[in-house]
Amino acid sequence: MADPLFLFFAALTVLSALAVVFNKNAVAAALCFFISLCSVGVLFVLLDAYLLAFMLVLVYAGAVVALFLFIIMLLDMQGGTRRPFKKASIFASLVAGALLLFGVLTFTSHADFATAVPALAANATFSTDLKVYGAKLFTSYLLPVQVVGFLLLIAMLGVIVLSKRFEGLEDVK
Repeated sequence: MADPLFLFFAALTVLSALAVVFNKNAVAAALCFFISLCSVGVLFVLLDAYLLAFMLVLVYAGAVVALFLFIIMLLDMQGGTRRPFKKASIFASLVAGALLLFGVLTFTSHADFATAVPALAANATFSTDLKVYGAKLFTSYLLPVQVVGFLLLIAMLGVIVLSKRFEGLEDVK
Protein backbone atom coordinates (compact mmCIF):
# COMPACT_ATOMS: atom_id res chain seq x y z
CA MET A 1 0.00 0.00 0.00
CA ALA A 2 2.92 2.32 0.62
CA ASP A 3 4.20 2.17 -2.97
CA PRO A 4 1.09 3.68 -4.64
CA LEU A 5 0.92 6.34 -1.92
CA PHE A 6 4.59 7.14 -2.39
CA LEU A 7 4.19 7.44 -6.16
CA PHE A 8 1.10 9.63 -5.80
CA PHE A 9 2.65 12.04 -3.30
CA ALA A 10 5.99 12.11 -5.13
CA ALA A 11 4.19 13.06 -8.33
CA LEU A 12 2.14 15.64 -6.42
CA THR A 13 5.35 17.09 -4.98
CA VAL A 14 7.00 17.40 -8.37
CA LEU A 15 3.92 18.82 -10.09
CA SER A 16 3.27 21.39 -7.39
CA ALA A 17 6.96 22.38 -7.39
CA LEU A 18 6.76 22.91 -11.15
CA ALA A 19 3.60 24.95 -10.62
CA VAL A 20 5.55 27.14 -8.19
CA VAL A 21 8.23 27.78 -10.79
CA PHE A 22 5.97 28.42 -13.76
CA ASN A 23 3.05 30.22 -12.06
CA LYS A 24 2.85 33.94 -12.82
CA ASN A 25 0.57 34.72 -9.88
CA ALA A 26 2.68 35.00 -6.73
CA VAL A 27 -0.14 34.03 -4.36
CA ALA A 28 -0.98 30.92 -6.37
CA ALA A 29 2.73 30.05 -6.47
CA ALA A 30 2.93 30.33 -2.68
CA LEU A 31 -0.09 28.06 -2.31
CA CYS A 32 1.48 25.53 -4.68
CA PHE A 33 4.60 25.73 -2.51
CA PHE A 34 2.41 24.93 0.50
CA ILE A 35 1.01 21.87 -1.30
CA SER A 36 4.52 20.77 -2.24
CA LEU A 37 5.76 21.02 1.35
CA CYS A 38 2.73 19.18 2.72
CA SER A 39 3.23 16.35 0.24
CA VAL A 40 6.90 16.12 1.24
CA GLY A 41 5.63 15.87 4.82
CA VAL A 42 3.48 12.91 3.77
CA LEU A 43 6.56 11.32 2.20
CA PHE A 44 8.33 11.70 5.56
CA VAL A 45 5.39 9.98 7.25
CA LEU A 46 5.70 7.12 4.78
CA LEU A 47 9.37 6.86 5.82
CA ASP A 48 8.28 6.66 9.48
CA ALA A 49 9.93 10.03 10.19
CA TYR A 50 7.01 11.51 12.08
CA LEU A 51 8.98 14.25 13.83
CA LEU A 52 10.43 15.50 10.55
CA ALA A 53 7.00 15.47 8.94
CA PHE A 54 5.52 17.39 11.86
CA MET A 55 8.33 19.94 11.88
CA LEU A 56 8.19 20.37 8.11
CA VAL A 57 4.48 21.03 8.09
CA LEU A 58 4.55 23.18 11.22
CA VAL A 59 7.62 25.31 10.48
CA TYR A 60 7.97 25.40 6.71
CA ALA A 61 4.45 24.86 5.41
CA GLY A 62 2.82 26.78 8.24
CA ALA A 63 5.06 29.64 9.26
CA VAL A 64 7.28 30.22 6.24
CA VAL A 65 4.53 30.05 3.61
CA ALA A 66 2.41 32.36 5.78
CA LEU A 67 5.38 34.73 5.92
CA PHE A 68 5.77 34.56 2.14
CA LEU A 69 2.08 35.33 1.68
CA PHE A 70 2.37 38.22 4.13
CA ILE A 71 5.32 39.67 2.21
CA ILE A 72 3.54 39.23 -1.12
CA MET A 73 0.43 40.98 0.20
CA LEU A 74 2.53 43.69 1.89
CA LEU A 75 4.41 44.49 -1.31
CA ASP A 76 1.15 44.62 -3.28
CA MET A 77 2.63 42.99 -6.35
CA GLN A 78 0.78 43.54 -9.58
CA GLY A 79 2.66 41.12 -11.83
CA GLY A 80 3.81 43.87 -14.18
CA THR A 81 6.55 43.75 -16.76
CA ARG A 82 9.75 42.05 -15.80
CA ARG A 83 13.14 42.48 -17.30
CA PRO A 84 14.03 39.56 -19.59
CA PHE A 85 16.83 37.25 -18.51
CA LYS A 86 20.27 37.89 -19.91
CA LYS A 87 22.07 35.18 -21.85
CA ALA A 88 24.73 34.94 -19.13
CA SER A 89 22.06 34.26 -16.50
CA ILE A 90 20.48 31.55 -18.63
CA PHE A 91 23.87 29.95 -19.25
CA ALA A 92 24.77 30.07 -15.54
CA SER A 93 21.48 28.47 -14.54
CA LEU A 94 21.92 25.70 -17.11
CA VAL A 95 25.44 25.01 -15.83
CA ALA A 96 24.20 24.95 -12.22
CA GLY A 97 21.37 22.60 -13.17
CA ALA A 98 23.75 20.31 -15.01
CA LEU A 99 26.11 20.23 -12.02
CA LEU A 100 23.21 19.46 -9.69
CA LEU A 101 22.01 16.64 -11.95
CA PHE A 102 25.55 15.28 -12.21
CA GLY A 103 25.92 15.33 -8.41
CA VAL A 104 22.61 13.55 -7.84
CA LEU A 105 23.37 10.90 -10.47
CA THR A 106 26.86 10.38 -9.04
CA PHE A 107 25.50 10.05 -5.52
CA THR A 108 22.76 7.61 -6.49
CA SER A 109 25.05 5.45 -8.61
CA HIS A 110 27.70 5.07 -5.87
CA ALA A 111 25.39 4.78 -2.86
CA ASP A 112 24.40 1.42 -1.45
CA PHE A 113 20.79 1.95 -0.46
CA ALA A 114 20.19 -1.62 0.65
CA THR A 115 22.43 -1.29 3.70
CA ALA A 116 21.88 2.43 4.32
CA VAL A 117 19.00 1.96 6.75
CA PRO A 118 19.38 -0.73 9.40
CA ALA A 119 16.45 -3.06 9.84
CA LEU A 120 14.30 -2.40 12.90
CA ALA A 121 13.31 -5.18 15.21
CA ALA A 122 9.67 -6.23 15.07
CA ASN A 123 9.03 -5.09 18.63
CA ALA A 124 11.08 -1.87 18.43
CA THR A 125 9.48 1.20 19.93
CA PHE A 126 10.22 4.73 18.82
CA SER A 127 11.98 6.68 21.49
CA THR A 128 10.95 10.24 22.20
CA ASP A 129 14.45 11.16 23.28
CA LEU A 130 15.62 14.20 21.35
CA LYS A 131 19.15 12.85 21.12
CA VAL A 132 17.87 9.88 19.13
CA TYR A 133 15.92 12.19 16.83
CA GLY A 134 18.95 14.44 16.44
CA ALA A 135 21.16 11.48 15.59
CA LYS A 136 18.64 10.23 13.01
CA LEU A 137 18.24 13.74 11.63
CA PHE A 138 21.94 14.14 10.94
CA THR A 139 22.53 10.57 9.74
CA SER A 140 19.56 8.82 8.11
CA TYR A 141 17.51 11.83 7.03
CA LEU A 142 20.19 14.41 6.30
CA LEU A 143 19.68 14.47 2.53
CA PRO A 144 15.89 15.07 2.61
CA VAL A 145 16.28 17.84 5.18
CA GLN A 146 19.01 19.46 3.07
CA VAL A 147 16.84 19.24 -0.04
CA VAL A 148 13.93 20.91 1.78
CA GLY A 149 16.24 23.66 3.01
CA PHE A 150 17.54 24.17 -0.54
CA LEU A 151 13.97 24.40 -1.86
CA LEU A 152 13.18 26.97 0.81
CA LEU A 153 16.21 29.02 -0.26
CA ILE A 154 15.07 28.88 -3.88
CA ALA A 155 11.58 29.99 -2.87
CA MET A 156 12.97 32.92 -0.88
CA LEU A 157 15.08 34.00 -3.84
CA GLY A 158 12.02 33.72 -6.06
CA VAL A 159 10.04 36.00 -3.73
CA ILE A 160 12.87 38.54 -3.76
CA VAL A 161 13.10 38.51 -7.56
CA LEU A 162 9.33 38.75 -7.97
CA SER A 163 9.03 41.59 -5.49
CA LYS A 164 11.76 43.73 -7.06
CA ARG A 165 10.38 46.62 -9.04
CA PHE A 166 12.23 47.54 -12.21
CA GLU A 167 12.37 51.21 -13.12
CA GLY A 168 12.91 52.43 -16.65
CA LEU A 169 11.65 49.36 -18.48
CA GLU A 170 10.04 51.59 -21.09
CA ASP A 171 13.46 52.44 -22.52
CA VAL A 172 14.61 48.81 -22.84
CA LYS A 173 13.18 47.16 -25.93
